[in-house]
Amino acid sequence: MTAILGISAFYHDSAAALVVDGKIIAAAQEERFTRVKHDYRFPQNAVDYCLREAGLSPEDLDYVGFYDKPFTKFERLIETYLNFVPAGYRSFRQAMPLWLKEKLHLPREMRKGLHSRYRGRFVFTDHHESHAASAFFPSPFDEAAIITFDGVGEWSTTCYGRGEGNRIALDQELRFPHSLGLLYSAFTYYTGFRVNSGEYKVMGLAPYGRPIFADRIREQLLDLKEDGSFRMDMSYFNYCQGLTMTNDKFHRLFEGPPRQPESELTQRDMDLAASVQAVTEEVMLKTACHVHEVTGLKNLVMAGGVALNCVGNGVILRESPFENVWIQPAAGDAGGALGTALFIWYQLLDKPRDPSGKDSQRGSRLGPEFSDAEIAAFLKQEGAEATHFETDDEMCDYVSKLIADENVVGWFHGRMEFGPRALGSRSIIGDARSPKMQQVMNLKIKFRESFRPFAPIVLQEHVHEYFEMREGEESPYMLMVAPVHEQIRNQELGEDYEQAFGIDKLNYCRSSIPAVTHVDHSARVQTVDKERNLLLHQLMTKFYDQTGCPVLINTSFNVRGEPIVCTPEDAYRCFLMTGMDVLVLGRHVIEKKNQVHQIDESEQQEHLSQFQLD
Repeated sequence: MTAILGISAFYHDSAAALVVDGKIIAAAQEERFTRVKHDYRFPQNAVDYCLREAGLSPEDLDYVGFYDKPFTKFERLIETYLNFVPAGYRSFRQAMPLWLKEKLHLPREMRKGLHSRYRGRFVFTDHHESHAASAFFPSPFDEAAIITFDGVGEWSTTCYGRGEGNRIALDQELRFPHSLGLLYSAFTYYTGFRVNSGEYKVMGLAPYGRPIFADRIREQLLDLKEDGSFRMDMSYFNYCQGLTMTNDKFHRLFEGPPRQPESELTQRDMDLAASVQAVTEEVMLKTACHVHEVTGLKNLVMAGGVALNCVGNGVILRESPFENVWIQPAAGDAGGALGTALFIWYQLLDKPRDPSGKDSQRGSRLGPEFSDAEIAAFLKQEGAEATHFETDDEMCDYVSKLIADENVVGWFHGRMEFGPRALGSRSIIGDARSPKMQQVMNLKIKFRESFRPFAPIVLQEHVHEYFEMREGEESPYMLMVAPVHEQIRNQELGEDYEQAFGIDKLNYCRSSIPAVTHVDHSARVQTVDKERNLLLHQLMTKFYDQTGCPVLINTSFNVRGEPIVCTPEDAYRCFLMTGMDVLVLGRHVIEKKNQVHQIDESEQQEHLSQFQLD
């Protein structure tokens, strides 16, 4: 037996992943245990969980890998600061303590995290190698082109190459400071959202706007080539040397200062989001077309933070020459922990790889789970009124009727998801047919901006009936945006809708599943099949039998500013503190109306104040 632990830490979204004899056993982000969103600290809880899940101790590990090379990254940091002396002093002063205390002493920190009981080697893989390994090795393909897009690793910001059998090779790179991820983050900052967590809000805001600034971005900020490579005019940016992403020259170009966080969104903010999204899609598509031309391969795999831009992913799938696209569900830094473990197993140890035509990510359900007995004991301790069902079939039949009656349901079952998306283990579920459900769930359950779209989950066998996708096409990880099928769109919207601006478009019913149809008639689709998520498939089948609709809303089980729930306690607390109607914990169904303990508004606000909104 060969056990390999991969770790990502100290930058963004720390995580751990365990691979035993090439099989992915466990993976989790530290934030789920500590309840600190995007927790960057050493993933002590995630490491301990992974070992516990496999029944191993630190002494049983053969290798421990880290997802990038800190000394190379430190070299880039110092060289960048020296290039901007004295402008970068404040940023340098803030960065150095963590580097000198922890980041430059990773073997020491990792041994400490393994309770000083691991005596083996540490392996440090290149950041983009880790991303590439996380994209290719779990994929269903024996051979594929690879693209990694992110902010920055050591020096690389975009890489491409190919994977074949048990080997990957990255042939070309774009280097810091020229970065698609950092360009997008600059506009995230400029439109008033938090960098490294608010980028998906910019993507969600973009359809409300018009890309009227796209030419300005192309002409002033980027020198974009046909192969997708580009150089940025760094005189508009501040991220190399400062504590902000943009500077006064950038602000003059776009006619105003950055939006203040939490202030009112204007049409200009929406137009800026639409513009950077349009340019991002163009760069992603040009890159994909070039990589296809160079490699001649029909399959593409992707990872890196920009690969979470599911709108851009959908453009690549529909418009590039690639026939098949697979994206690592934990495409950001957390996935690097899994990538480095797989890189050690396949590339360094030269173990054989035999893809079966299905990915080996196991639905990305790689986190902790809780037995029915553990849940029952917790509910008894809390004095919660719950109905326990003896079979899954009975429970799904009952809950599907509650959903059809427009109840919002917290769904907690099986192993927690690895990656930023709730995929049906830690989800909030609702009726996609309800015209009011988007605003209800945003404002009363998630406590977030009303413009934020929700994603549909659809029975895979019906995906082509509701979305412009191939019959039976898979999208199990909610990483592709597709147009809602013409036949279910509201054909009577007319000129009023076309002429409406911004948030006003939310007032129109856009399709027969309005709660998951974005204002541009798109949807971030997740397909559900029996193999990856049997119980959710069973629930949705019951709902389909009762209503004739195979689509539900799926959003992550959390409130704004809080990580996705991990334990029954997390789920129950979130249920009580929100306007959620029903909580399903395993086979236990808790209905809010039956609870003796009701939360008042002051308790709710006190709970929410614990979290830093982003």
